[in-house]
Amino acid sequence: MSKVFVNIGLSLDGYMAPEGMIMSDPGYKGWGAKWGAMMAWILKQQYFRENLLKLGPGGETGPVNDLVRSTVERIGANIMGKRMFDQGEVAWPEEAPFHTPVYVLTHEKRKPWERPGGTTFYFVNDGPERALALAREAAGTRDIRIAGGADVIQQYLSLDAVDELEIALAPVLFGGGRRLFENLPDSSPRFRIDRVLDGSDATHLRYVRQPRAQDISKG
Repeated sequence: MSKVFVNIGLSLDGYMAPEGMIMSDPGYKGWGAKWGAMMAWILKQQYFRENLLKLGPGGETGPVNDLVRSTVERIGANIMGKRMFDQGEVAWPEEAPFHTPVYVLTHEKRKPWERPGGTTFYFVNDGPERALALAREAAGTRDIRIAGGADVIQQYLSLDAVDELEIALAPVLFGGGRRLFENLPDSSPRFRIDRVLDGSDATHLRYVRQPRAQDISKG
């Protein structure tokens, strides 16, 4: 069965997005500079620049670049929240950088939005479990990425649906914004460290879910 994984950037003090993040005003509360510092590592990678940003040849190669490639190639579908979609709709290029079906959790009713390059956004009004079922069907044998934002990731953690966490931890401090790990129940899944990769601008951490006691007993 395909796996469900989170793949995000995170500030050193635990925020996914800085306070005041509004795409129409990158200077508001300095969020643009903070976000850029957190995500600087990926903007340098050859695979990301050539295949997702379509900037032409160039960029860094090596273990981090290989990590970006393997992550992108495993994704068969993405899930995100309405806030993330709204921010991206005005900022993404015409060929949105997903190249898979994307399921958007929202109360808004809207027809699918097809973009060049294989990305189609589907707007799901029936909650996170329905979005996950649709994503599983679309992904086939490939994996499902929970792209964000923080509240959507928290919903899937609370549902015990996340198999892996991939976090690029950048040495920047936001001091406020949207935290990743909050609003979680005591019964949230436990994870163990699977991999640590040091980069020049971020430390890349991979955690895998530990099986629960009842799952071990069943096995």
